Amino acid sequence: MTTARKQLISLVDTPYYHCISRCVRRAFLCGEDKNTGQNFDHRKGWIEEKLLSLTQVFAIDVCAYAVMSNHTHTVLFIDEDTAKGWSSKEVLERWHQLFKGTLLTQQYCCGDEIPDYLMTSLLETVEVYRNRLMDISWFMRLLNQSIATKANQEDNCTGHFWEGRFKSQALLDEAALAACMAYVDLNPVRANVATTPESSENTSVKQRVISAKKAQQPKLLLPFIGNPRQSMPKGLPFELKDYLELIELTGRCIREDKTGYIDKHQPALLTRLNIMPENWLTLSKDFRKLFHGAVGHSDVLTDYCEHKGLKRRANVNRCTKLLA
Repeated sequence: MTTARKQLISLVDTPYYHCISRCVRRAFLCGEDKNTGQNFDHRKGWIEEKLLSLTQVFAIDVCAYAVMSNHTHTVLFIDEDTAKGWSSKEVLERWHQLFKGTLLTQQYCCGDEIPDYLMTSLLETVEVYRNRLMDISWFMRLLNQSIATKANQEDNCTGHFWEGRFKSQALLDEAALAACMAYVDLNPVRANVATTPESSENTSVKQRVISAKKAQQPKLLLPFIGNPRQSMPKGLPFELKDYLELIELTGRCIREDKTGYIDKHQPALLTRLNIMPENWLTLSKDFRKLFHGAVGHSDVLTDYCEHKGLKRRANVNRCTKLLA
């Protein structure tokens, strides 16, 4: 029996989650139909645009993404502190960008006076909307539904576009986060549809490289803010330079026509995360095959299982072997 998404999310343990959505029957509904020769690559742009636009409404940031021909990968960050800091009006204005809300919420946002006996009901609705605006299930639902609707309209048909609901995976520590982000960013290289990370269309790594050339970071992606320290701002706990060097080096290693592994001059990021170079190559190539549940060192994995009431620690042996 599959586990409900809400039972996989534990903000006590981590705000980072890897989400995967596959097209129905794993068909190339976003790529080229080899039977008809018709190309649907423009739909990848739909997904990329919608994904990044939703981050402007939700308290959810995108760390990494890759839009492939028959599936998508996203690494998401749930910004609980920001969501809890929104005023009631800001919550409702954000929700109204997605849905009409209720007559009461519309009146409140228009500045109409709300009777005291209705304020309790209004505030309860605000809290429901606030929780939804930091809920990965609602985020992915709006992303996938909008793409399915547009694709079916284009094909003049009805039916499922996605293969059931999305799958999610908790990333419990920095090592798991870095490995998963690299796996996602290098998906096109690993699939032989791109030769380098920076030439990988519809990926976060391409956006980061373009911005890095201008000495900037993409405005719609969660920024890199350096190594962990006290009073850290919101962002990824790595150096951007280290990460891009690591991605470039790894991309060269995992091409199908070459063998080898990260050499002794690997970026300092691997050293800080205590990941062996040969293990890193395995992680960045086969992350999703290796791990089918929460990922992290054994201690944080144990805590996560206790918090979620799970009797069995999945992945613990592989985590111990590859992340240390």
